Amino acid sequence: MPVVTVDESFVPPRWLRNSHAQTVFPSNPVRAAAVREFAGSLLTASREWLLDCGAGVTLQAFESAAPATADRRDDAPVSVLLHGWEGSADSLYVLSLAATLHGLGHTIVRLNLRDHGVTHHLNEELFHSCRLAEVVGAVKQITARYPRRQLNLIGFSLGGNFMLRVGADAPNHGVDIARIVAISPVLDPDRTMTALESGLWVYDRYFIDKWSRSLRIKSHAWPHLYDFEAILRGKSLRTMTEELVRAHTEYTALPDYLAGYAITGSRLARLAAPATIVTALDDPIIPAADLERLAASPLLDIIATRYGGHCGFLQSLGPKTWIDGLVPGLVSSTPAVSGIDPVPLLQRS
Repeated sequence: MPVVTVDESFVPPRWLRNSHAQTVFPSNPVRAAAVREFAGSLLTASREWLLDCGAGVTLQAFESAAPATADRRDDAPVSVLLHGWEGSADSLYVLSLAATLHGLGHTIVRLNLRDHGVTHHLNEELFHSCRLAEVVGAVKQITARYPRRQLNLIGFSLGGNFMLRVGADAPNHGVDIARIVAISPVLDPDRTMTALESGLWVYDRYFIDKWSRSLRIKSHAWPHLYDFEAILRGKSLRTMTEELVRAHTEYTALPDYLAGYAITGSRLARLAAPATIVTALDDPIIPAADLERLAASPLLDIIATRYGGHCGFLQSLGPKTWIDGLVPGLVSSTPAVSGIDPVPLLQRS
């Protein structure tokens, strides 16, 4: 069982301590405008990059070169940021952290997963969460453009899950990763789905609506291949997933598919790069108890906060989060977290 470091330094104001407030408020329209203003320099420097990920797969990214004022710009760190399910390279949590790192002299690559953002037209086949090879392919393309640079992989929610899996598979693909940071990563997909089904109804409804919209966009992009209307009518998230898995993946049963991208069990024992998981004990979507089911690894640190919700970590409705202050230190540090006493998760107060 891994050791979990309980970090007491993140204590939001009382009105932001509720886990649902932390999860929902980050997308507040007032804050959204502030984040986009804060990310102005990053977005001005951003250029689309279509990545050949192998096997005919193309993924879209947005590249922002390190600022011209940065010291040693030619060997600036390269930080690749990956969003969560039904998010995009323009998700607010991506933009705020990307802008922070860009301001500190990093070259930024904001990657879109297949069928996320405005990319449904790029690939015939449908996105699913076990498509790890194409994300590895994207990372290889990025390393080819930036050889001998420090490469950081940073992901949120499902994106954090992907980045940790890339780190576990890196030795098989010759990918040299300096640091991985996964914020609120999906640990056990089946348990996450159960949490969505049994928790506050707004989360389940949110993902059903977002996914339904995405599937309709996919069918419009490839009308001769897809018609999802029968699947979308009155279905639960679990039923939709089960039907789409059977019809559009190599998996014949939902449990096998969900296990295919779980990072519980022995999977992270193979990590080939120092990695840090940052998650909140009150996350309403990712059960914190599943942290105990991760493999221990000398390359893995786990930081847990008492507050933060899912990908929240808000201290105010301003553009920056506690994560934006934490991650720059993580990607420039040695693997061990310093200054915080580690305690087993089961012994937390």
